Order: sequence, then C-alpha cells, then structure tokens
Amino acid sequence: MRRRQFLLSTSAAMLGAIAASGDEGETRLTAPNIILCMADDQGWGDVGYYGHPVLKTPHLDDMASSGLRFDQCHAAAPVCSPTRASVLTSRHPNRCGTLTWGHSLRPQETTFVEKLREAGYVTGHFGKWHLGSVLAGSPVNPGAFGFDEWLSAPNFYDNDPILSRQGEATPLEGESSVVTVEAAMEFMARHADGPQPFLAVVWFGSPHLPHRASQEDRVLYADQPEELRDFYGEVTGIDRSMGMLRQWLADSGHRQNTLLWYCSDNGGLPEQGSTGGRAAKGSVYQGGLRVPAIIEWPAAIPEARATDAPCVTSDIGPTLLDTLGLPPLTGRPLDGVSLRPLVEGGRIERPGIGFWHHPAEGIPVRSEQWMAELLEAQRRGEDSLHPERLRADAGDIQVTYPESDRRGHAAWRDGDWKLHRISGDDYEDHIELYNLVSDPMESTDLASSERARAHRMLLELERWQASVVGSMNGEDYG
Repeated sequence: MRRRQFLLSTSAAMLGAIAASGDEGETRLTAPNIILCMADDQGWGDVGYYGHPVLKTPHLDDMASSGLRFDQCHAAAPVCSPTRASVLTSRHPNRCGTLTWGHSLRPQETTFVEKLREAGYVTGHFGKWHLGSVLAGSPVNPGAFGFDEWLSAPNFYDNDPILSRQGEATPLEGESSVVTVEAAMEFMARHADGPQPFLAVVWFGSPHLPHRASQEDRVLYADQPEELRDFYGEVTGIDRSMGMLRQWLADSGHRQNTLLWYCSDNGGLPEQGSTGGRAAKGSVYQGGLRVPAIIEWPAAIPEARATDAPCVTSDIGPTLLDTLGLPPLTGRPLDGVSLRPLVEGGRIERPGIGFWHHPAEGIPVRSEQWMAELLEAQRRGEDSLHPERLRADAGDIQVTYPESDRRGHAAWRDGDWKLHRISGDDYEDHIELYNLVSDPMESTDLASSERARAHRMLLELERWQASVVGSMNGEDYG
C-alpha cells in the first residue's frame, strides 16, 4: 500500500526528506515515521558517549555518533510526570496542573499527538504513563490524549510487568525495556507499510528504583559494587532495547525516513547516577534538569552533528509539528519552540527557558500493586474495585493560586546564563546567578557582581511565573 503523503508548501519542506514531484509550487513529501523514546531517571552522564567509565551503552553511543546530539538539553522538570506532560503539551507542566510526580495531566489540555492523528498518523503509547490513569473510560488515559493504541503502566515498572492494553490488564514476560520495545515493534510492523505513517511513544520504566536488571545485563558489571550492578544493568537494558529497535528499522527498510528521538525525563539519581551538573533528580540545578538527548533521522541528518543550543522537552512537540508543516498548538501559552533549524543544520535564537519546581506534594501511584489487582479483578469478571483510580476529577481545578505565588525553586535560563530564585512560604527570595559556560557546576554565584543582568532576568522570570499561575488557575481554558 502507498504511504499517505502530506502535501506541504516548498517553504515547509523537510530538509532531506524523501520527495516526489507535485503540482507547481508544491512538493510532495513522504511523512516520516516518528519514534519518541524516554528513559526514567537516566542522568546526563549515564551513557558511554559522555565518557562514563563503566556503563556500556554501545547503541546509544552509535546514535550519538551518527545523529544530532543535544549537549544542553533539559527536562522541563526535575521529576517524571511533569516532564512527560511537557512533551505532550509543549507547555511548562505547571500550566497543565502536573505540578509534581503522580499529578495528572488535565483533560482540558491539547497534545501534539492529537494533531498528528488528525493529520493522518496512527499513534501508539508503550510503557510508563504516569499522567493519570491506564483504566478504560478514564478521561486521562493515553487514549484520551490522542493515542489509538496503548500498552501502558500507571508508573514505573520492572521485569515481567503487567501492563494495560487499552484498559485490559496484560501480563508480559521479559526484561522491562525489552518487552516495551517488542510491543512497539509489533505495532510498527502492522502499520509500517500501510497508508498512514506511525508515531510510537516508548517510555521506559528504567532505571527507576528499585533496580532489577536482567541477569544478562547485570553480569556485565560483576566487578562493580553490589548496589550498582542492577542500576548499570538497567541502563544497559535500555541500550540493548534501543539496539533492537534500530535493527528492526534497518531490517524493515524504514530507518532512512524514521525520526528517532531519545532523551530522559529528569537528571540522574543522587546515589547511582551521573549528572550533568550540580545536584541531581528533584533539583532545579543542572544536575536535576540536564539530560541526554539524540535525534537520529538519516534522511534529514545524514552526518553526525552536536549542538550546545539550550533546549527543553517542551520543544519536542513544536519541532515535530513544524517539521511536518503543521500549525503549532494554539489558543493558550506555549513554552516550547521549534528546533527545526537545528535539525536542518542551522542555528536558533530562542527565548529564555523557565523552570519551576512548585512545592506540591506527590501522589503515590503503585503500578505493580495496582496492575496486579486489576488483573485479578478482571479474571473474576469484575471491573476495577478502585474507581478513584480512574482520576475522573482530573479536570477539576480545586485549588487556585494568587498571581504573586512564587513558592518553590524557579530558574530562568537565558543563553549561557541561569538565574535561580528560591522562595519559601513567606515568599522571601534567595537569588543566585551563574554562567553555565564558565561554571557548569553552578558553584560561583555572580548575582552581586552582575546586578543589572540579574535584575533583568528576574523580571523575565517574574513575568513568566505570573503567566504560569494564570494557567494553573485555569485561565487558558476559556
């Protein structure tokens, strides 16, 4: 069957994409398949290509040596659920009500996945969800945000997981990252030669605690301390799965025009991980935000490149929509921008990037327990015994915030500079300023010697936070 073709103007043509002649003034382009992969708690330095002395990640290393490597990529938040919300919505997660881990994405939000589906893509989600519910009928399950098919976990998951296939508890056997990629490959195989291009979102459950590597991966680190063998093994499990995925693309003939994007959801773990700066997961310093990121797309990126342009996970959706010549999400403030110029080998001058870890409490989501309970209930012919897990109230805005609210740790990155504001419940501010080029570990505070710059960046941060508070209060929904 002939792949559905997008009719795009020449000005919107994707660099290097496979093209055929069309009507005058137009170029017919075969839309690329898209695969978005995300690790759970993999730090910036938890890869071989950044010089880790122990970790074995040959497939990620090969991606980095053949695609576009982002050396200054940031998660939108220092913990998992919010970053995932940023990917789908192109917005800072606080705008979406996803203030911290376990908080749902509001059903009022629009995702880039929905836009791709409207444009003709078939869409699938595989692995960790952690943005609401994986029960059928929930307003915040993957299907509610644009995924045609999904095999998903409520939170992180380990080997031999029970995942939800469109709400049906489904036991699987095997290493957690492998079974996730195998499910995604089965989806891709069914659609790869059909009339629609595919979008596959693959969100691994590793290397989140507790670390339970397969013996195949763990044995590679027999000379390491006991507490590190499973952690390293889980990272290598992800890498092995990425190798399977890339091999499938090559064997099936779809590698050339498939856009494969890999990153992590936050900075490294405090004990085991290797971060790209000060502090670790949970922190707005670079160690909690800086993550590995690579795009591999041979049709558009024929030679390896690296960029140190600051970017953030909120940029993923705008980049994909712009690359396809589709309009951006509209009707509400966006925080992500298109990185298409970087994909095409150019440069980008982007506005500042705001970060804000609001002091909200996390909501426990016990994936292994909940999925086992769902499986048993279904075997008895019953619905879930816990209707509250549907998160039917996820769209209710039960708490509103004053416009002056700035509690927590916020930061504003403007080019090479990063300003921090740390505020307690009394809103008393502590300000820090760092030059990330000369001081990547954020160790020398320049707020006093760079007063004018600090003042200007603080005003930009304040304007942005006031806008975010409006979104938190539901002002974007009309």
